[in-house]
Amino acid sequence: MLAKVPEITLYFWITKLLTTGMGEVASDYLFEKLNPVISAPLSVLIFVVAMLLQFKVRRYIPGVYWLVVVMVSIFGTTAADVVRVGLGIPYIASTIFFMVALAVVLFLWYKKEGTLSVHSIYTRRREIFYWLTVLTTFALGTAAGDMTATSMHLGYVASGLMFTGILALPAIAFYAFGLREIVAFWFAYIMTRPVGASFADWMSAAHGSGGLGWGKGPVTYVLTILIVLLVVFRGGTPARESNEVGEQLAS
Repeated sequence: MLAKVPEITLYFWITKLLTTGMGEVASDYLFEKLNPVISAPLSVLIFVVAMLLQFKVRRYIPGVYWLVVVMVSIFGTTAADVVRVGLGIPYIASTIFFMVALAVVLFLWYKKEGTLSVHSIYTRRREIFYWLTVLTTFALGTAAGDMTATSMHLGYVASGLMFTGILALPAIAFYAFGLREIVAFWFAYIMTRPVGASFADWMSAAHGSGGLGWGKGPVTYVLTILIVLLVVFRGGTPARESNEVGEQLAS
């Protein structure tokens, strides 16, 4: 198989941030407009169909890849909300749970493949590990963002700014101190979720809840349009194997 994930560029990170915000408000919007008995199975169905389509194609196709990312964002948000609202588990407990789950997935991935690089996603097993990791990071980011904004009473803006500062750390460490590319990527990937979700919640939440009051529907539609435009005009190219991956595989 050819590489089935995009090259990591500035447009990749912008699109990723937009999908995190869109998934957060879209999940809440669906729950408001549709009965959860309908919206939850519907989101799962679309998620499964998108995932099957991604596994079926033999190369990176921007529309298919980002459709999966969007549905993973919505599904990950739903999973985190079910744990908190449906099961009554506190955000701090669900955050710890998803952190452990992510650590387990990454450990198994590295143990089996010897690398965690997105530049090496050209086998079926690595692709499965990749999407398991992505799904877990979305759920973790949702739980962590909700924990700081509500349980810790920081509010959406303060949470967004805090996670933005944390998000900048791997970039600084990568360029200034030589942090390994793989570590920097996954650290940043995890942090984009609470950043995007916090600011999307801030834009959509009512004034009384500390938001701008734009509404979940309009924010969902605007973010969806921006994502589509970026994917159509800046979909990117497949990831190329990096020197670091080659060295790991050789060793």
